[in-house]
Amino acid sequence: MRTSRRRAATLVCASLLALSVEFAGPAQAADTYPSRPIMLIVPFPPGGANDLLARLVGERMSRSLGQPIVVENRSGAGGNIGSRQAARSAPDGYTMLLTFSGTIAINPTLYANIGYDSDKDLTAIGTIATAPAVLVVHPAVPAKTLRELIDYAKANPGVLNYGSSGTGTVVHVSTEMVLDAADIKIRHIPYSGTGPAVSDLLGGHVQLMLPPIPSVIGLIKNGQLRPLAVTGRSRSPLLPDVPTVSEAGLPGFTSEQLIGLMAPAGTPRPIIERLNSELRVAVTDASISNRILEVGAAPLASTPEEYATQAAADQRLWGAIVKKLGLRVE
Repeated sequence: MRTSRRRAATLVCASLLALSVEFAGPAQAADTYPSRPIMLIVPFPPGGANDLLARLVGERMSRSLGQPIVVENRSGAGGNIGSRQAARSAPDGYTMLLTFSGTIAINPTLYANIGYDSDKDLTAIGTIATAPAVLVVHPAVPAKTLRELIDYAKANPGVLNYGSSGTGTVVHVSTEMVLDAADIKIRHIPYSGTGPAVSDLLGGHVQLMLPPIPSVIGLIKNGQLRPLAVTGRSRSPLLPDVPTVSEAGLPGFTSEQLIGLMAPAGTPRPIIERLNSELRVAVTDASISNRILEVGAAPLASTPEEYATQAAADQRLWGAIVKKLGLRVE
């Protein structure tokens, strides 16, 4: 009898110990986190605006966290390769992913199989910035405003072509958003990147484009391209005299890339909160926010919940245009 009681008492103690370890796990993880370098996957080649934003916030966050944040560029398949790697990584707080509207809002609808579910396999940490685009035309186009461009396109069907950085890219889909809102049709000419498309725009082979502001800011300032409108909620500090699309004739229209950080689903909540806290410090740091403005974006700090809500809204918005266009990549 005594032996049975001892065994029962031992089992109860063991169970209580296991429960205490289970409930203490996330808290203890947060207390000791991070104890080694953190990898930040950027699903694009080095040198672009998104890569720069990742390195800016990563360097600032590493100072506060006391561990290096190592940027790893894993490009390919429209950002799917790097995103897939992050989604399949251990949810221990040592892998983060730079996300933007292309990978989170467009690709889930565009690609038949991206190899992960952005809703189920990733969890939001927080936002970094929003980035509008600018509608530019070749100087030979007679339109001086967006409204004039819309009227010209309707009066001259089949005359205008627009360039993009490729089928299904943010440049392509966001241009179609503008055309859909304006109820006009302009033929799409896809290129293998923003650079080649801008080159053909300068040569007059296409007449308009909706690229990121930094890629054409110099060409605008020296008069080689004419800006008609920016797609943000407000005017860009880089182009303060250029109206928004909403101001220029399509009230209520906005189309901005949303850039942020996510982690593998299942990452302990205390770690997500710690990363979010340090990300918000980075984004609101004056030196970093000024650099974000310099690359044509607007700093935006958020909670994980705010980012998750906005990402879901973006997926509905951009996904609807992808479906309407009938775009699909197998």
